[in-house]
Amino acid sequence: MAHRVTLLPGDGIGPEVTDATVTVLEATGIDFDWDRHQVLGQMAVERGRPALPPDVLASIESTGVALKGPVTTPVGEGFTSVNVQLRQHLNLYANVRPCATIPGLDTRFDDVDLVIVRENIEGLYSGIEHFDERLQIADSIARVTRQGTEQILRFCFEYARRHDRERVTLAHKANILKKTSGLFLEIGREIAEDYPDITFDDRIIDALCMELVMHPDRYDCIVSTNLFGDILSDLGAGLIGGLGVTAGANVGDDHAVFEAVHGSAPDIAGQNVANPTALMKSATMMLRHLDEEAAADAIDESLLTLYREQTSLTPDVGGEASTTEFAEVVADRVADRRSA
Repeated sequence: MAHRVTLLPGDGIGPEVTDATVTVLEATGIDFDWDRHQVLGQMAVERGRPALPPDVLASIESTGVALKGPVTTPVGEGFTSVNVQLRQHLNLYANVRPCATIPGLDTRFDDVDLVIVRENIEGLYSGIEHFDERLQIADSIARVTRQGTEQILRFCFEYARRHDRERVTLAHKANILKKTSGLFLEIGREIAEDYPDITFDDRIIDALCMELVMHPDRYDCIVSTNLFGDILSDLGAGLIGGLGVTAGANVGDDHAVFEAVHGSAPDIAGQNVANPTALMKSATMMLRHLDEEAAADAIDESLLTLYREQTSLTPDVGGEASTTEFAEVVADRVADRRSA
């Protein structure tokens, strides 16, 4: 039976990296029934539609899973981020960002293997903001609830247990934000007692950032609130080569959206030079979510082999291959592994 998946190419380089990823996914031999929705974000707004059209939401609610390319978000004005809207509408409360060293990339560390788990719908990204025009004062509320905190912390501990991770570190600022970060830390300590097989500790966020750029090998799973988790996620990506090679997933109890976490890069859109690695790695997370472990392994191993050999890579990582050429080489290797 084919897996029915909502496909959201996005804008900018999104369609190019999405087509490349679909090429590789179909090389696994698995049948996909793609429900493709091209109009999203700015394209939708320009046509007089909401940035997140109802038909896109209805599709994901029906399929339960989506693969999404980057979508441009206006800075300081315009519509609310499509990513934020998706997370809130579908209760995708967990953002998962694996950050593991890729052989062949020139980075400061060669032994990074950590996962950032970020609370995805509360905190300072709840969208509760006020502006006093008379006094020119802007306020933003960081909402932390017991229910939201419990579900993200249990998700992280269950993820750690399922993936044979030994340690969970909770990142907070409870020394200053005594109510919000304090509640997050308090609940973390409570829930940790239910997982005696997993080591639990906590770190103040600024100290953790310093330690990560000095000794990332000392960390395993890190869980935090929305804003801190967002910052840590990009820091983690920087440790392994950048957003262009880093996977991401937004997961809830009933739906999951797997996405490239980098931007839409309109300056190189249409040039067939974009690196599709991030979306391909996100697609392997999607395959594991669909219980297609062998296919996920085939893509992961094929990608790692290309980087290790330094062959057929795109210009951003020192190669000369086009987006299409890179995808074709990965697809051929995946097909070879399937037939071996």
